[in-house]
Amino acid sequence: MSMFGDGLDQAVQKAFTRPIPKSAGAQMRYLVKQLKGTKAVAQMLRVSQRTVERYVKDQIKKPRPDLAARMEREVKARWQPQIRAKAREQAATTGGIVIDTRARLGYTAPIGSTDQDRLRHLTVALPPHHAARLFAAQEQGASDRELQEIAAEALKEVYFQDNGRRAGGLEEVRLTDVEHIEFDL
Repeated sequence: MSMFGDGLDQAVQKAFTRPIPKSAGAQMRYLVKQLKGTKAVAQMLRVSQRTVERYVKDQIKKPRPDLAARMEREVKARWQPQIRAKAREQAATTGGIVIDTRARLGYTAPIGSTDQDRLRHLTVALPPHHAARLFAAQEQGASDRELQEIAAEALKEVYFQDNGRRAGGLEEVRLTDVEHIEFDL
C-alpha cells in the first residue's frame, strides 16, 4: 500500500462534487462505461466476464468484500477526472497543500549541532511549488519512497529552514517511521 500516493489521492477526492455510485451494480455499470466493455472490466477486477454482466443487470447485488474494495478503488480512481485535475492544478498554482504527519524526522547538519532523529507531529502548509512537485512525481509513477523524499525536502525548506530565514547549514532532512500522513488541499 502506498501511504503517500494514497494520501495525495484522498486529498484530491475531497474536492469531488458528487459521491461515487454506492451500489455494486451502479459501480459496475460506471466501470463498463469508462472502459468501454465488460471484458476489460473483468480483466481489471480479476473476475469472469459473465460475473460483470450479472452485476450490470443487477442479478448479483452483494459482492465479496475483496471485490467490493477493488470496485470502489477503481471507481474512485476514475471518478470526476475534470474536477480532480482542477483541484490538482489549483493546489499546484495558487493554493498549496497542507501536510499533517507523525513521523521520525532527523537531519544532517554541521558538527556541534543536534541532529538526532525525533518523533514529531507536524501540520505544515506547503507552498504551491511543492504541491506541484508532489503531484507531478505521482503522475509520473514515482514510488512511495520518492514521494517521501520530496515531502522531506519540502519540510526542510518550509519547517526547518523557514524559507531561508534560519538553519542555513542544514543539508538533508530524513523522514522515517511514518506513523500517519494526511494531505489536504
